[in-house]
Amino acid sequence: MKDSKNPILIVIAFFSIYVIWGSTYLLNKIAVTELPPFMLAAIRFLIAGLLIVIIAKIIGIKLGITRIQLVNTAITGFLFLTFGNGVVVWALKYVDSSFAALQISAQPLIVLLMMRFLEGKKILPMSIVGVILGIVGIFLLVNQNGLIAKEGMTLGMIMIFVCMLSWGYGSLFVTKADLPSNFFVNTGYQMLTGGSMLLIASLAFGESWSNPINWSTHVQLSMLGLIIFGSIVAFTSFNYLLKSVSPEKVATSTYVNPVIAMLLGWYFLNEVITPQSIIAAIILLSGVYFINTKKKMVMFARFKKQKTI
Repeated sequence: MKDSKNPILIVIAFFSIYVIWGSTYLLNKIAVTELPPFMLAAIRFLIAGLLIVIIAKIIGIKLGITRIQLVNTAITGFLFLTFGNGVVVWALKYVDSSFAALQISAQPLIVLLMMRFLEGKKILPMSIVGVILGIVGIFLLVNQNGLIAKEGMTLGMIMIFVCMLSWGYGSLFVTKADLPSNFFVNTGYQMLTGGSMLLIASLAFGESWSNPINWSTHVQLSMLGLIIFGSIVAFTSFNYLLKSVSPEKVATSTYVNPVIAMLLGWYFLNEVITPQSIIAAIILLSGVYFINTKKKMVMFARFKKQKTI
């Protein structure tokens, strides 16, 4: 598909997964203070999925998909949304929004290792340099006194790591799976299937559901932002990029998201930004440069033939 390589669309999509997704940590943190985590995520994705279906109908996009495509969207919906996102939202009950984003910034390392050990692909030196810088930045960010002293913090960190494995495998699965060719439709089915499984999880765990009218204004606005921007715009961009560029380049969003989450957490939630955090953020962004540097992108020409990463 020619439009899948449109450079302008790729830039816009990267902006979405870099900046908008960075803000979803704050929005989820605000919402989860009042709402049960799986209920929150289920409402978010089910409404977003329904909106996508309605929009697609209005503008004349065909929604028909094959049985295998439905199965694959359900698998990706589980890996990305039901487990990958739902459990992260649960962990935010115990972990600061900025800390969660910073931990998840190790995602590119997981993707690279999965591509190496599951697919046998070569890891280029520039990728290794970028990942090392990212890990150094993460170490500086989390290695600060009192940061993990909160109750439930360790369990939250462990569960977020498991979610990262789910997202990493999902990223590789999407690049090869037979999915709806339209990225908007693909996102819609993933939202509906993933949201349905989150609904089942919420009921299975006995979460107490509440009327949105009774939510605070902050939670209502957070949910609106999560549905429109975090789900429809950013997740559609994510699916678009997974089919347009290599998986580890998409994973570089986890380097930028922490910086956005850190700034928003500091401004809205009074989460502390130390000089060490600023230095670490600079190192993380340097990791993005080394992974996306033009010199490396020339080497990536062979990726079209699925030979290297």
